[in-house]
Amino acid sequence: MVRQQQDPPRPRTGAARITLERVCRAGRARADRVARARARVAVAGGASYTKAAAHAGRRAGDGVAQRVARFNQRGLAALDGQHGGGPAVPSGPAERSRMPRACARRPDRKTDGTATWSLTTLHRALRRAPDGLPHLSTWTILRTRWDAGSTCPADRTWCRTGSAMRKRTDGSVVTVTDPHATPKES
Repeated sequence: MVRQQQDPPRPRTGAARITLERVCRAGRARADRVARARARVAVAGGASYTKAAAHAGRRAGDGVAQRVARFNQRGLAALDGQHGGGPAVPSGPAERSRMPRACARRPDRKTDGTATWSLTTLHRALRRAPDGLPHLSTWTILRTRWDAGSTCPADRTWCRTGSAMRKRTDGSVVTVTDPHATPKES
């Protein structure tokens, strides 16, 4: 006996249909995202939830029904997974929006202790800020940077190998060069 659909799929827009079909054909997309898109396309084509689940490689249609309800509420954002249990995710959208802004600013040598950001120095600066994130992990920073499309560190500066700036006792600064150091290859 086939159950009646409680929350039938709403009509898709042209852009959403194109995006769903592109995700279905993607060879390098996440498998769960592709399965959700395939199930949604199958339901939009008139298949039952059970047949759409089988088409997407799932066993039961209950998950497809829940996913269709999420599509009706949130649109294409329903392709992404949700928090799957365990401890609550400590960083929300407001905290995640602070990380790119922190990476965009140039570090202050005195307060931040560095001339360029690395993952560790950025982590330390975000945790020590007056309105800081004391439970922030380096993995969250790295994942946020990847989601924003940039890598950390994107603009590291290179120092010359074998040379250093030294401050003398009289206050003058001189460059000292090690004659035995091998130069960097370009």
